[in-house]
Amino acid sequence: MQYLEISISVPPELVEEVADICIACGSGGVSIEDPALIQSYLAQGQPDTVAPGLYEQMAALSGQPQVKAYLPCNAQLPERLHHLRQSLAELLPPGAGEVQVREVADSDWAREWRKHYHAFPVGRRLLVKPAWEELLPEHAGRLVLELDPGMAFGCGTHASTSMCLELLEEVIKGGETVYDVGTGSGILAIAAARLGAVQVVACDLEQTAVQVAQENVARNRLAEKVQVRQGDLLSWADRPAQVIVANIVAGVILALLPQVGSLLLPGGHFIASGIIEGRQMEVLQAVKECGLAVHKLLGREEWYALWAVKPGKEWS
Repeated sequence: MQYLEISISVPPELVEEVADICIACGSGGVSIEDPALIQSYLAQGQPDTVAPGLYEQMAALSGQPQVKAYLPCNAQLPERLHHLRQSLAELLPPGAGEVQVREVADSDWAREWRKHYHAFPVGRRLLVKPAWEELLPEHAGRLVLELDPGMAFGCGTHASTSMCLELLEEVIKGGETVYDVGTGSGILAIAAARLGAVQVVACDLEQTAVQVAQENVARNRLAEKVQVRQGDLLSWADRPAQVIVANIVAGVILALLPQVGSLLLPGGHFIASGIIEGRQMEVLQAVKECGLAVHKLLGREEWYALWAVKPGKEWS
């Protein structure tokens, strides 16, 4: 399938809003290239924070942050692209928000991705392993999450995803029902099942992400535990869960919170990530207003993840 890659140059303070617009227009996720952040890593001598092979390329970036989104080239593309441009024009000041587009094939994406994506440990127990790599002896004893992200978002290398995985390690004790909202590649749903959840429902608005997540679930032989479905936030859910996880963006998390408050069992856990620096206090306040108690806040690079608990007696 062909995809339209949309690169938008935006002022730093509007990155989050532009990311929200891209997701609302049908992109399964966004990537953000922030030259100031990369240059800070360069100054601090932290090349390991950038994927191998991309360090020199990223260090040469200059100018405003770039928000990149990917829309499938299908019958809905003209309408989605029109809505995207219209929303950007309403948000951004005149002269801001240069938009560049180019077509890319998912096969081209996959070939490029494989050059830079290798197995790596996360937290105390997990290992994220590309489907095309063999398991090495030094990885023995870890719970393996085997992935081919394709055109879906969520491969574990991004700070927001790795923080979610680490929090899931703390939350999942065994026997839980878990909802994974905006599953992307399915990495968090697979991790929850590997850690001991007995039932996981993963959802995504984009059919491409649903297909990729289903393939990854099958690849990990977890089809009996993990169901992947297409849906908008938690509108499809008809019963409560012990754990809800959402690695999306702040604006979508805020819209999701009323559903979380009603669907989370007493003593249940909510993990949210993808919160860009500058919006964490807004999300924390909304979480508290929803009746949840914030248990932990993690910050890494320019991203935040939180773990909140719904008051009440925990299930047995």
